[in-house]
Amino acid sequence: MAFSITNACIGCNACKLVCPQKAIVSGSNGYAIAAHRCNECVGHHADPQCASICPIETAIVDANHRALNPPGSLTGLPTERNVIAISLLEQRVSKAQGDARPASGEGHVC
Repeated sequence: MAFSITNACIGCNACKLVCPQKAIVSGSNGYAIAAHRCNECVGHHADPQCASICPIETAIVDANHRALNPPGSLTGLPTERNVIAISLLEQRVSKAQGDARPASGEGHVC
């Protein structure tokens, strides 16, 4: 188990205050997680407290470098992947509706 803090961290100190293991340390290079202390809040909380309070997406990552708060997770804005999926879906719906409708200008009485 090993989380780490990336350079996206703004140094707000919130994670350090809530860590039940006191695993978050600050130094001249910013904040870091002492791997030997961090147990990812297992046995203490359902979710890692550092990530639960962190206001910055991608500031805390797991051992596989996956953000605990990935892009879009805190803003309510869709991620790039979701935007692409929504766009493709809208194109399909538009095409399906277009196939069922008369061509532009047809079927209209002026």
